[in-house]
Amino acid sequence: MRWLIVLLLICLIFNRAGDWLQKLGLGRLPGDVRFRVFGRQIFLPFASCILLSLVASGVMMVL
Repeated sequence: MRWLIVLLLICLIFNRAGDWLQKLGLGRLPGDVRFRVFGRQIFLPFASCILLSLVASGVMMVL
């Protein structure tokens, strides 16, 4: 149950920080996919997730 709460909080933080992260260039990398289905915009940030994962792994290795 605790992990679900942590996952929800992380999703909320990234959702709110989305505009700020786009200013840094995340979300516009080659490999990030945007498309419309039935009037809704779908965004799949594959490349941005890989980049953030590499950064997080690097930070954890340093600590």
